[in-house]
Amino acid sequence: MTADVTTATPDFAILSQAAATYRGEGGKLPSASLMVDALLAAEKAAKQQRLTYNFDSLVGKWRLCFATGTRKVRKRGGIVLGKGLYLPKFAAAHISFSASSEQDLGKAEIGNQVQVGSVLVKLTGPAKYLGKKNLLAFDFTQMQISLFSRVVYNGQIRSGKVQNGDFHNQPIAKLPFFAFFLVTKDFIAARGRGGGLALWIREKDV
Repeated sequence: MTADVTTATPDFAILSQAAATYRGEGGKLPSASLMVDALLAAEKAAKQQRLTYNFDSLVGKWRLCFATGTRKVRKRGGIVLGKGLYLPKFAAAHISFSASSEQDLGKAEIGNQVQVGSVLVKLTGPAKYLGKKNLLAFDFTQMQISLFSRVVYNGQIRSGKVQNGDFHNQPIAKLPFFAFFLVTKDFIAARGRGGGLALWIREKDV
């Protein structure tokens, strides 16, 4: 079932509250444990309802609000979620998605940037979206570092060994990815390949 992000997506009050409060719209941030439970509930609901989201609903710039880590369980050979935490406001981390000129072939572009004070680090690269699985695979191939809004470094990652053309021939199993399970006009949530959960919010224009 294709979800209408404005109407069909379940209303998860805790996640909505976290997004609004983190934006500075008042209220109290839900505890980390409540956030983890809410994210897991959203993921479960998406699987049960077999929700799918169009890539267009991801296009834009999103600020990382909350994320969980993971830790390996040696005896069981698996992983368990960490407690999770809100990203400090002084370290603004954003992820962005945009369509490439070959979007009809499932090709897209991803950007990931972190700014602390006057230092901005931005990574960009190709991405591809598998709509039936809500899965976005990606690879970062370029890095740009700016200091006081002035670019001091701009170059390829991995010595230029990974090119965009090579990326699209790589199997998903060999690429990092996000499996999105909740997409609304205000926030998006996904599980990463490593098993961690994350919530990003769309910052409203001032």
